[in-house]
Amino acid sequence: MELRKMTALCFSATGVTDKVVRILAEALGAEMGLFPSFRGFTKPAERMETLEFGSEDILVVGSPTYAGRMPNKIVPDYQAKLRGNGALAVAVVTFGNRAFDNSLAELCAVLEENGFCTIAAGAFPGRHAFTDALGEGRPDWNDKRAIQAFAGEIAEKIRALRGTPLPVKVPGNPASPYYIPKGLDGEPVKFLKAKPRTDVSKCCNCGVCARACPMGAICPDNVAEVPGTCIKCQSCVRKCTHHAKYFDDTAFLSHVAMLEKNFQTPKEIELFL
Repeated sequence: MELRKMTALCFSATGVTDKVVRILAEALGAEMGLFPSFRGFTKPAERMETLEFGSEDILVVGSPTYAGRMPNKIVPDYQAKLRGNGALAVAVVTFGNRAFDNSLAELCAVLEENGFCTIAAGAFPGRHAFTDALGEGRPDWNDKRAIQAFAGEIAEKIRALRGTPLPVKVPGNPASPYYIPKGLDGEPVKFLKAKPRTDVSKCCNCGVCARACPMGAICPDNVAEVPGTCIKCQSCVRKCTHHAKYFDDTAFLSHVAMLEKNFQTPKEIELFL
């Protein structure tokens, strides 16, 4: 099968998913003799355009795992803006060292419903958005080598293709409910309405957090105000150069403490061809 164009894109609020997708796309491009084109899909403006692909294209597409699935506020953009028209696709999800649950199955289902032929898929542990105590440094050098080896296997599969491939089989159910967060006591916790706070003694109102927010939720004129929907991605917290952004919601903090207590053991990459 001859391919002429490779595109890579992902929603990646804190950069982990972007890093995995870039490693895989660059390695696969080298194997296939293609130079990947990287498209942003994180900022609201980047998700406005409908992207059309065709039978000579391959898309490497990634999503983080939020509560065991794709981020529910971003799924509609994947559904509405990516049109396959017979293009091949490699599905990638990242997860913060707990589990990817049904996120990979959901991403594959979205791609297949949009006219892509899923040729391969993978789930990759990475630094958790909520805390550096889980998955810090992932993807690491061993992960990178595994991803590059996976790219070689994908390229071999593509070169052997004759006709339209069957969809790649991955675990999970795309229609399953979201994972219910738990606190330190093991009981369910709710923090959907939690929003970042601002330490005004540190904040210089530079606007970095507002520009970084993938939901456009932070007021650019007064960054202490968060009138929009917050998805708890921590982009504003991680990118604030003055460390002025933080979360103080007790339910959210209890959930983070539970994750740090119970999910320290490094998880393995899971690959599907």
